[in-house]
Amino acid sequence: MTEKTSLGGRFTFAGTSLTVNRMGYGAMQLAGQDGDKRVWGPPRDIPGAIAVLREAVASGVNHIDTSDFYGPHVTNQIIKQALHPYSSGLVIVTKVGARRGADGSWHHARSRQEIVDAVHDNLRNLGLDALQVVNLRLGGIAAPEDEPFEEPLSALAELKHQGLIQHIGLSTVSPRQLAEARAITEIVCIQNFYNVARRGDEQFIDDLAAQGMAYVPYFPLGGFSPLQSEALDAAAASLRATPTQVALAWLLERAPNILPIPGTSSIGHLRENLAAATLNIPPEIIAELDSIAGAIG
Repeated sequence: MTEKTSLGGRFTFAGTSLTVNRMGYGAMQLAGQDGDKRVWGPPRDIPGAIAVLREAVASGVNHIDTSDFYGPHVTNQIIKQALHPYSSGLVIVTKVGARRGADGSWHHARSRQEIVDAVHDNLRNLGLDALQVVNLRLGGIAAPEDEPFEEPLSALAELKHQGLIQHIGLSTVSPRQLAEARAITEIVCIQNFYNVARRGDEQFIDDLAAQGMAYVPYFPLGGFSPLQSEALDAAAASLRATPTQVALAWLLERAPNILPIPGTSSIGHLRENLAAATLNIPPEIIAELDSIAGAIG
């Protein structure tokens, strides 16, 4: 359910009491980089990272997306340092299902014990007694895969029954997998790879919107390969905005259940991202952006 207000309106996760402003914040970029190891180790400027989080919350952001495998452990520890004790309206969504190798590589971590350990890691590093929403990360880097997931999802359902998790979501899944997951436990949100250039989930988003279920696009600005397009640049120039703002405003216009989570380690970029929520894109520019879907990136 959505209602109009600042930061793109407000959205209530279906079947929950969790209401957030639609423009959120993704914490992945708070972690550092060590050579070719991305999202690895602490940032060079920890006070700066803390300042970004505090600025986001002070600006009305009350939906933060994170994971304990960012860093690993780094982003959650910075969130705790910056914001704990948390304000009553803040919703922190984390994810499990992956781990990091010593070389910075990303690996599946979906056994029952790995899920249990990951939830307890998130609880400890965030300083929480219960996690509000936990997404089970499936699929590959950017797309769903046909794979079994009963063991990890059942483990999350058990932890929910124990009171350590309030709600469960899924990441990088197909509509069929969502249907299968619902036979195991209630699902409150989907987090998949989607942006103005990559639109494989068009029908999925519309179906979820009809059900009132949140769709959280990761890499809303392209991720490790930022969006680049002459059409996007032209739209930004005509609107006296930046391409980043147009890409985010387009997501807010696309469907009422879309909750963008752009990340940044810069207060300047944070302010730029949040200002996108006030940008109105005329129908003719939306049509131009629609016509180039898949051709930019």
